Formats: sequence, C-alpha cells, structure tokens
Amino acid sequence: MSASNTAPLEEKGNHEMKLNRRTVLTLTGATMASALIAGGTPVLAAGSLEEIKERGKLRVGVTQAPPWYSKDPSTGEWASGVGVSAGKAMAEALGVEFEPVEVTWGTAVAALQSNKIDVMFVLDATDERKKAASFPDSPLLYYSLAVLAKDDVPVTSWEDLNKADIKIAVPQATSMDKFLTENVGAADIQRFPGNTEAIAAFQSGRVDAVCLFHPPLIAARQKLGRGKIVVPSPVKSNPTSAAVRKGDTEFVEFVDAQLADYYQSGKIQTWYEEFLTGFGLDPKSAPPIIKELL
Repeated sequence: MSASNTAPLEEKGNHEMKLNRRTVLTLTGATMASALIAGGTPVLAAGSLEEIKERGKLRVGVTQAPPWYSKDPSTGEWASGVGVSAGKAMAEALGVEFEPVEVTWGTAVAALQSNKIDVMFVLDATDERKKAASFPDSPLLYYSLAVLAKDDVPVTSWEDLNKADIKIAVPQATSMDKFLTENVGAADIQRFPGNTEAIAAFQSGRVDAVCLFHPPLIAARQKLGRGKIVVPSPVKSNPTSAAVRKGDTEFVEFVDAQLADYYQSGKIQTWYEEFLTGFGLDPKSAPPIIKELL
C-alpha cells in the first residue's frame, strides 16, 4: 500500500478514536438516561435505579453526627442513627446492599455530582442546594434550630447571641451556617467541617456555644455532661429531606415515596427513639421529629 493511501486511513482511524473517546466521556455524564457505545453495549445513567440495581449497592452519604449517623469506634461500622436506618430500609426496598460512604455536610452535594454517593439523608433543601441536587417533595423529618451554650451565657433569643464577644461554632456550608450568617452576623462565627468538630470546639472551651438542630445537641449534652440546650426565639423549625443526583426523575420519585412512608407510618420517629434509647437517653425527654407531634 502506498504512502498516499496510508495517510487518509490513519487520519480516519485517529478521527474514530477521538470520537470514541469523546463518546465515552459524554456517556459518563449523570444527566444521560442511557446510550450506546461501539458494539451496542448499554451505558446506564450514573445514580439511576438501573445502575444501583446493577451495582447491587445503594451508596449512602454518612458523617459522624448522632443521632443521624453514628459509627461504632470499636468496629468502624456505621451501625446506628436515623440516616443509617433510613438507608438500610431504602436499600432493602431496592433489593440491594447498604453501602455507607463518608462525606461531610459541606461535601455531600459534590459527592452526589461526582457519582460517589446516591443519596444523602438529613440534608435541607435550600435554594442553593436545589441548583446542584434534586430533592423529593416529602419531608424526612422536622427539627428546630438550637444552641448548646455554656451555663453562664444568658440565651433566650437569637439577638442575645448577636454580639462580637460571643463565639459560636457551626458546621460549614450548612443551613445552620446560613441562618447564623444572616441573623447573628455580629457574633464571632467559627465554621468547622462537621458536627463532631463543632462540638469539640465547644467541649474544649474555644467557643461559647455550638449551633445545630436540636437532636444532635441532645446527644452531645448527654456525652459532655455540661452546658444547656436552648431553642432561641423566634423559633426556627423546618423540614429536612434527602438529596439525590439531578437528572433521574424515576429515582427521585422512588425516594419521595419511601420518605412519605417513613414519615406517615411513624417509622422515622421510631428509628429516632431507638437511637436515643441506645444512647442512654429517655425519648420522652426529647422533642419529637414529626411536626404533628411537636
């Protein structure tokens, strides 16, 4: 074969290679339902119900934040917490295994976008998050924003904390962070990767208070044995949900139906009370997480 005939064939081969590479890269996008590559092999959308079932695992984002997620330090197993119970129940409904994947509150949405997890429970559907993730209509549970403060810090309202000499710890890039920034901006707000680090700052005396929604503070107060939990006025109560990847309506609808069942049947309250009991707390001493019971 002459050189003049070889060149066009090589260019054609290189062109086909580029197209194939481009096609493969395109097929990895989370927004495609399915497509075909050379040979007719179907490629499923990242995070779709089909992909989850094919994988045989539901990847649930977890972070050390009792009562939502709690890792057993002796085994390293994510054994308890409302989010763990919900994740296991949802995996069972899909006929797959529950696979916990460690993230932080601030990185959960990015983990969804990069196809590292399929769902993250107890994540508020803020306007900013809705731009990057999908949320079902049904709430997972309701809770109130509160603070665990030093015993000698007078707190009855949010305005009591809105002072330059008050140091408040909060998990970064959360709805709690957003609320403090907008309503207690004069305070020294110190941001941490997650609940554990924010509570540790309070435990060490580096801050005067830590701001979280009330359930995790109940567990923290029990462990620390000091401080007071206050729900400042005006009371800030809101629903929380579960975040999933954008682009798969079928999976969003499935998650929505599951959350509706957990809430309406009272399963979510039962899981919450089971965790509190296992943690050594009387469930009757804690506000419920179902709005109709508040």
